Amino acid sequence: MWESETESVSGRDYGNGVLTASKNGVKTDSFEQKGQSWYVATDIPSDLLVQIEDVSFHLHKYPLLSRSGKMNRTIYESRGAELDKISLDELPGGPEAFELAAKFCYGIAIDLSATNISGLRCAAEYLEMTEDLEEGNLIFKTEAFLSYVVLSSWRDSILVLKSCEKLSPWAENLQIVRRCSESIAWKACANPKGIKWQYTGKPTKGSSPNWNQMKDSSPSRNQQVVPPDWWFEDVSILRIDHFVRVITAIKVKGMRHELIGAAIMQYAAKWLPGLIREGSGLADDGRNISNSINGTSSGSWRGGLHMIVAGSGDEVPSVQAKDQRMIVESLISIIPQHKDSVSCSFLLRLLRMANMLKVAPALITELEKRVGMQFEQATLADLLIPSYNKSETMYDIDLVQRLLEHFIVQEQTENSSPSRYSFSDKHMHDGIQRGTNLNAKMRVARLVDSYLTEVSRDRNLSLTKFQVLAEALPDSARTCDDGLYRAIDSYLKKAH
Repeated sequence: MWESETESVSGRDYGNGVLTASKNGVKTDSFEQKGQSWYVATDIPSDLLVQIEDVSFHLHKYPLLSRSGKMNRTIYESRGAELDKISLDELPGGPEAFELAAKFCYGIAIDLSATNISGLRCAAEYLEMTEDLEEGNLIFKTEAFLSYVVLSSWRDSILVLKSCEKLSPWAENLQIVRRCSESIAWKACANPKGIKWQYTGKPTKGSSPNWNQMKDSSPSRNQQVVPPDWWFEDVSILRIDHFVRVITAIKVKGMRHELIGAAIMQYAAKWLPGLIREGSGLADDGRNISNSINGTSSGSWRGGLHMIVAGSGDEVPSVQAKDQRMIVESLISIIPQHKDSVSCSFLLRLLRMANMLKVAPALITELEKRVGMQFEQATLADLLIPSYNKSETMYDIDLVQRLLEHFIVQEQTENSSPSRYSFSDKHMHDGIQRGTNLNAKMRVARLVDSYLTEVSRDRNLSLTKFQVLAEALPDSARTCDDGLYRAIDSYLKKAH
């Protein structure tokens, strides 16, 4: 780990994040900026103009070719043409990264930080600043800083991964994304006991501590207990593809599935704001999530889960719809397979968005099966999903029919699966299982009856669809037919 403020790698000092190189050819202490142009503070006239986007750098050939294989080759191959201008619009990191790389070539001290290291590392690779040209070149220096400084810090790993969003595919090919994701996952899964750094999602005073400085083998009694969701806010700022990488790495390391599910729900609440309707009775969801995390029967954590999709007829802008579709598809693919890793209400709201955004059919089917696994936890409000496929009915009756079929199949599968218990415990387990399944069926039956009563007001609801949904459950699921009678009465009187 990078513990002290001044460390060295093979004898090359970083000086508290300040990177220097030996003076090379042109004596100067600084660059000067005039408008969109940079000049070297020296009396020697520049003999090379480097253009990157709308920024120009008036430099000298020798300091650049002595450390950059790309500049060396470009200048060498065009000797006869007296090359005096080069365009590097494809350089990753843009003008900011090239400014630092150029200063390094001139021997000017540059400050390395979590905000500039990924761009500088990619720029160094693009410019081919390898050890073959000179020992202690920029690739080596930036690699060492990434490995020994950035990856030892939680906050810096987050910031670097966030900065990689503008550096594709360079950051991916150089394994910066993978290494940061692994570092974040490892720290998220580590025992949080003794972490001094309170909530990492909040701004901190001064520089962030290293990971090993965040732990204390003998924390004081008055130290705040770190909640298990301490890492949620920080990972929720990541772009969806990087968030998926982090969650995937966390899964591999064996984190509890309910924690992963809660992190996914918080991410969804943060990045899908255009489809949120507040005040929709989600307090129960918040309590359920909090209970599953803390292992208690009560709690105040809410997780920001306010994700009932407004069933308006307004068209979502195409760019926004594309981004939201990508988020929904990605979230569906990383939800843990364990039952109750996320709430049924969340799954149904995600399913509503998936239908509206025309998510890939295979993912919608997978999501429907997941809802079927815990369908008894659904509420009537969750099931009132508008029909987005130009159906005659106001609500998507066919979708609810499929969800019910998945629930029945799941129940039958659980009943027919081989028992893991010993013979002496088998009868007791079978009895408990039958009771649990019967209670689930009864709750689903009441839910279906309430749903039928609600949708019966739709004059376009055909008798066939009404009957198929009413008869989907076996007779044993209903101990009382009053709810079904009310639905039939509503269907006959109010609309038909």
